[in-house]
Amino acid sequence: MNTTLYRPVNRAELDLIQASGWKQFPPRLPEQPIFYPVTNIEYARQITAEWNVPAYGTGYVLAFDVNSEYLKKFNVENVGAAMHNELWVPAEELEEFNNNIAGHIRLIETQP
Repeated sequence: MNTTLYRPVNRAELDLIQASGWKQFPPRLPEQPIFYPVTNIEYARQITAEWNVPAYGTGYVLAFDVNSEYLKKFNVENVGAAMHNELWVPAEELEEFNNNIAGHIRLIETQP
């Protein structure tokens, strides 16, 4: 069984994901110790509209499926309102996380 998660990204991150064949998220930068996919599309849309579009002019919402059993190792962290739920994946575990993605990462929305 798989769980669908979402990720708001900018163009640079989208290009790296596309270069991977839509199979993995790129390594985190040194100042980014956590990879945080979100649990619902509404929250991903909000981050895209409020952060990526103002900062980069365009933002993208991605969806991807991850092995549900593997995801049990991460707590769902609420960082605000009821919909603001995300997983906190330590940067050093991102490769293992990527290995648990089922299928391809999908571009589902573009926001100007």
